[in-house]
Amino acid sequence: MAPGEITLLLREFHAGRREALDRLLPLVYEELRSIARQRLRRLPPQSTLTPTALVHEAYLKLAKSSSDAPRDRSHFYAVAAMVMRQIAVDHARRRMAAKRGGAGASLDLEFPVLANEPADQVLAIHDALERLGHVDPSLVRVVELRYFAGLPIDEVASALGCSPMTVKRRWQTARALLYDQLSRGE
Repeated sequence: MAPGEITLLLREFHAGRREALDRLLPLVYEELRSIARQRLRRLPPQSTLTPTALVHEAYLKLAKSSSDAPRDRSHFYAVAAMVMRQIAVDHARRRMAAKRGGAGASLDLEFPVLANEPADQVLAIHDALERLGHVDPSLVRVVELRYFAGLPIDEVASALGCSPMTVKRRWQTARALLYDQLSRGE
């Protein structure tokens, strides 16, 4: 892949050329799938949502919104992280509606939630992130990229346009605030 090819295709898509997204998918598909697969490997298999399904659902959502199309590679992965979070939350809501309850296991914010966390925990994290967004939206963006997309610190820094040290500080702060909210049951 030539340097900047992803960015060029994203700009074409943003300009209204929908076929650019079809050319983009093969370039980013394996990377997105690899992120999901790597993180899901650390979690017990309990869900029907697979890395492939997650990537496909995210692609479909991204394809529907050319007006909000990502501008470059970093922005693409930031938007993909947000979409993956939405998909995980929607999936958890459907599971909760089917079960109507269930006991929660311990929560580990080191690994992305994607699909296999208990549905009540996904919803609790989502609600906590909504509250955190009212305090500091930049903390929420870091959590979306680290926890939901599984991006490393340096890629999060690139996506957000800040230093890796800033990302580390925001990640620590966000985790501490989320642990506090979740442990109090807020």
